[in-house]
Amino acid sequence: MSKKQTKETTLPKNATIPGSSRILLNIEDYHQVAKEKLSKMAYDYYRSGADDEITLQENVDAYRRIKLRPRVFVDVSHHSTNTECCSVSLLNGQTTCSIPLLIAPTAMHRMADDEGECSTARAAARANTVMILSSLSTTRIEDVAQAHQQALKQYPTSTSQLWFQLYILKDRAFTKRLVERAENAGFRALVVTVDACRFGNREIDHRNGFRLPENMQLENLYDAGLKQAQNEHVSALNDFIANNLDASLTWSDIKWLRQISRLPIIVKGIMTGEDAQLAAQAGVDGIVVSNHGARQVDTTFSTIEVLPEIVTAIRTMSNKKKIDIYIDGGIRRGTDILKALALGADAVLVGRPILWGLAANGSQGVFDVLEVFKRELKLAMMLCGCVSLPSRNMPTSSLVTMPKSKL
Repeated sequence: MSKKQTKETTLPKNATIPGSSRILLNIEDYHQVAKEKLSKMAYDYYRSGADDEITLQENVDAYRRIKLRPRVFVDVSHHSTNTECCSVSLLNGQTTCSIPLLIAPTAMHRMADDEGECSTARAAARANTVMILSSLSTTRIEDVAQAHQQALKQYPTSTSQLWFQLYILKDRAFTKRLVERAENAGFRALVVTVDACRFGNREIDHRNGFRLPENMQLENLYDAGLKQAQNEHVSALNDFIANNLDASLTWSDIKWLRQISRLPIIVKGIMTGEDAQLAAQAGVDGIVVSNHGARQVDTTFSTIEVLPEIVTAIRTMSNKKKIDIYIDGGIRRGTDILKALALGADAVLVGRPILWGLAANGSQGVFDVLEVFKRELKLAMMLCGCVSLPSRNMPTSSLVTMPKSKL
């Protein structure tokens, strides 16, 4: 068989972790291992949401309410041999991934694994997908880029990329330096968080007195004031970040970002059609439908519920520029990815499952989690009669049925 015709299986792989006989078949299995291995403070930080965590649960439950409409007697035999049947082209062909799943920006990976973000970057290169590095990472931008480049040498056919998640801070000179560092290190896009004029009310972190371990710091936001805040407690850290996040930002600030960087700009945190259109008018290259992992405003919609509105808003604009639409929040199965694509997303972003894999077994655990999603997506496509990935031009009613309002 040729390289593109390698025999692949959609059957569960019996992954295990060193020192344990436990078989890990799905994302929840990795979650339970991570819960056991992480400190309570770290686990609660990764897992929790804002206020009463209603939206946190809704992000997951909403996918379960959407029903698939499988078609039968369709020739889907090529899925068993074609290793590229799940590949996707993004940012007008500037990015190619082996699966329409990107690693979402999540903070402080070294709480889960000694090599933290470097381990995640290696897994991204191996799996041939994009890793979006958080501004709140516990590893320097340059070190993550170096680990990623070294991994690409091991996997020369991989087209994996690094993107950088950015908070636009009050200190524009510092923000500009961050962007320049990312660009100089080889990052290929900027993902600008737009839903964080302040951080949400994460009560469990206050109850735990959350702080970073003494041997860690937010390497890319480091200065004397931040070091002191990191070593104290969550209120000090939140106060420092709140004092540095710019609550005066508007869509005109995308123009400023365009002036200091040539990288594609994706905005993360869109939850309405109105904001999607404003983002498009501001000239962005992509949007992420996101409620920040339910860590900002509680009792807002789940992301998958608002995706159709946002897709329609972008479709109906006269803007000829193609704008990628991504979505995060609550994705735990390959069927969830299929539903998101059927409703118009170009790809999904996954955060917490990556952290569970990282905590369970480092870089290998992250890679295994990505493989679980890929295997499940491919099986879902076959069982639903999908010859190829759903596209934005595909009528949504042909593959999924949305639930009626519960009100």
